[in-house]
Amino acid sequence: MFKIGLLGAGRIGNVHAKSITAHSGCQLVAISDVNMASAETLAASCGAVARSTADIIADKSIDAVLIATSTDTHSNLIEAATAAGKAVLCEKPVDLDLSRALACQDVVAANGRPVMIGFNRRFDPNFAALKRAFDAGEIGKGELLSITSFDPSPPPVSYIKVSGGIFRDMAIHDFDMACWIFGGLPESVSAVGTSIVDPAIGQAGDFDTAVITLRYADGRIAVIKNSRRAVYGYDQRVELLGATGLLQAGNVLENTVTKTTTAGAIGAKPEFFFLERYMRAYEAEWSAFIGALQTGGALPVTLKDGVNALAVAEAATLSAKTGVPVALKDGKPVQP
Repeated sequence: MFKIGLLGAGRIGNVHAKSITAHSGCQLVAISDVNMASAETLAASCGAVARSTADIIADKSIDAVLIATSTDTHSNLIEAATAAGKAVLCEKPVDLDLSRALACQDVVAANGRPVMIGFNRRFDPNFAALKRAFDAGEIGKGELLSITSFDPSPPPVSYIKVSGGIFRDMAIHDFDMACWIFGGLPESVSAVGTSIVDPAIGQAGDFDTAVITLRYADGRIAVIKNSRRAVYGYDQRVELLGATGLLQAGNVLENTVTKTTTAGAIGAKPEFFFLERYMRAYEAEWSAFIGALQTGGALPVTLKDGVNALAVAEAATLSAKTGVPVALKDGKPVQP
């Protein structure tokens, strides 16, 4: 039975607490947060104790931590936890700065403890089925990948200002999906962005609508579409065209009822947001993490995967600002 510490008791921390407490192979024993009242409230609801982050990391009886704190703390906490001998599952991204993430990767390698990055969409049953079918050769060589990721509404501008921008905060999930499905980093990244949804987002130096094109060395292309506003719900789709066929993973709808009359056909909207859409994926992600610890096997998502997605995010940010494609060389963007 693995003893687990949860660092962060905000919205995503609450999501992870449910997955941890539901798993029979581990016990959530301690929770921390910068707001101790939040940690105490969450701890009381799941049989844990509220403690400081430093105490949790120093406690030798705690085997692993899940990091769900603000992004600017991720690298430091990953390093501290692995230095203390703990396994880590950390929410994306590794850091807001690629050079800092690369330095973290070196420290973790020296510490020798497993670190998994929380790219939960890999564990969505539909996306996972698409990946399995592709890997099994069911559509031949992949040629054109299309990823749609639209949020139902933009976050507050106060969040935008500390998020690292749409490419590091939102699109990074899609960059990981592209690297996962196509099996590695692209050769170059082209991105365009605008703030058509909320001018205040543009005034804060970010975009709310973007299209990114990833080009691979062998000619494969991945196209990613992002928007902070899809008024009908959380739009999450993947389409992969191959040499001998097409794979598609559509939206998860609120229900499967369709009303068909002489006026036409009406169906349900997509699930409203990520809490509804990806709860099963969060549970599967945690189960995969614990399973790897139990068997000593390889983690399904690595710190290197997190660094790769951040490299693509930095290249996209640079491309959107300069208006030209940005090459990736040795896992880093090349200044145009």
